[in-house]
This record gives sequence, structure tokens and C-alpha cells, in this order.
Amino acid sequence: MLHLNKLSLVHDRVVLDEVSFSLKQGEIIGLVGKSGAGKTSILKIVGGHKDPTSGDVIFEDKKVLGPSIRLVPGHDEIQLVNQDFGLDIYHTVEQNVREKILYLPTKARNQFVDELLELVELDFARKQQAHTLSGGEQQRLSIARALACEPKLLLLDEPFVHLDTRLRLKITNYLLEMKQVRNMSIILVSHDGAEVLSLCDKILYVKNGKIKRTTSPRNAYYQFQSKEEGELYGWVNSAVVNNKRVYFRTDEFEVDNTKNAELKLEFKNSTFCGGFYLSNFVAENKKKIVLLSIETLNHVKGINIRKKIHTS
Repeated sequence: MLHLNKLSLVHDRVVLDEVSFSLKQGEIIGLVGKSGAGKTSILKIVGGHKDPTSGDVIFEDKKVLGPSIRLVPGHDEIQLVNQDFGLDIYHTVEQNVREKILYLPTKARNQFVDELLELVELDFARKQQAHTLSGGEQQRLSIARALACEPKLLLLDEPFVHLDTRLRLKITNYLLEMKQVRNMSIILVSHDGAEVLSLCDKILYVKNGKIKRTTSPRNAYYQFQSKEEGELYGWVNSAVVNNKRVYFRTDEFEVDNTKNAELKLEFKNSTFCGGFYLSNFVAENKKKIVLLSIETLNHVKGINIRKKIHTS
């Protein structure tokens, strides 16, 4: 469906360095990396809003044309939601969504507008002009507008940055439904990998304008190849065991209060996080260790590290 062939982008520095990957129809991939890694530039080129220095993007066997060729930038079947929002700021919330689906019969159009405004929880503001909304509300409206177009490919740049956990889960479930029902393909960009683990079929780790790794969400989380990469998805514990540095997640352990424990710990405190606890410890070298469990671990004096099994 989508193929990126050696995309490069150079301004006063190299932004992208021969980026190549493919996306199948109905697939969701996440581009994860620190700010400045080049993730947003990839989305803008894929969506036809920026020209690459070299390389090309092939969508459904046709080259995606950039703004140097297209008078109106963008692609009819690709929708980009980024931090610019792209709203008609003096139109109302309702008009911003409705104008994207004028081809539908009136009844179907009204139902779809209602569905999308309920999804992003903006029904209360449907008569407000877009410029009166907060930044988070404008982002939600931008998502609703993009979904109204029912694109074959949806590009989302930091889509959950202004959303609370409940609303993020609600929109995530809707996107998964669109993947199943409409076979929609999605590319998500985030500097917080934990946000996209539950949504993606695969994760691409982006660093310094290059795709450093392509893997499954589970392997991205548990089988990271450096502490820097691992910390994109959550807390990484670091300890020296048998004279070897070991990195492990908060749930990769078993309690061992005997003198044979691989890692001796001193309990400090526990934080209740709703359904589980995060317990804070200090290891013998004064390094902070965080462990996840369904109960507080105030009785724990030592653990053995148990890494999760590698999967494809």
C-alpha cells in the first residue's frame, strides 16, 4: 500500500537519512523517537506536505507529489493530523466536521457528525468557533475532521499529547475499530512510546533521521537494545549482577528474600497507581529500583531478575 524509498531531507543539517519502510493496508505502525529525530518530517513527506531532498513515497502504486508540484498540498486519500491542527478557525466545531462530509445524504451526515463529536467529547462546543477552543480541544477537533474524511491512510503526529487517559483509550479503541471495519492504515508518531504500544502492529525506532530498528510492540518494550531506546517506553531499572550491567523492566523479577538473591534491596515506599503498585527501592550501590506488583512490596529484601522471553 505504502512504500518509502530512501527518503532523505537536508536543510542546514541532515534531517532524514535514506529512510525506507513499507506499510500494508489495515496496518498500524508507530514511529517512536526523541524530539528532533525526524519523525514529523516523515509524516509531512508521506502526506504530501513537504518535499524530500531525495527519494520518493509510493502510495497505491502512485508517487505522492509534494507542494513543489501540487498547487494544494496533500493527498485526497491521506489525512495528516499534526500540531498545526489545520482547522477553519472562524467556523464552528460542527461546521469544521460537517464540511468534510458534504457528499453524504443529510441524515447520514448528521449522524456521522454526532458520532465524531461524541467520540472526541466536543458535542458541548458544537456551536463554538474553533479559535475559542483550548489547544487540547482543537487537537480533538482536528482528529474528528480527519476521521470524517474516512481516509485510507491516517497520519497522527503526537495525537494523545493533550488527552487524558480515559479519552485516549476511547479514541484508541475507535481507531482499532476503524482498522477492522474500514481496513484503515495508520502511522502514529510519538516521543512517548508507552502511548502507542497498545495500538501498533509494529514499532519503528527513529534516531538521528534513521530507522534504527523495526520490531513488535512487545519486543520494543522488553527487548530494547539500549537504555536510551528502552526509556522511550517507560522506566528502565539498571543493576550490576555478577559483575555485569543488566537492564530490566519493573515486572521482570521474582522475590527472593534469601541471602542468595541476585539483587539485595532496601524498601523505601510504594505508590498506588490504580490496580497496581509501584514500589521504590534502593540497591546496594544506592541505585533506584522500581518494581510493579498488585500489592505493596514492603516485605521484599531481594529479587532475582527474570527477563521476558523474546518473541518475533
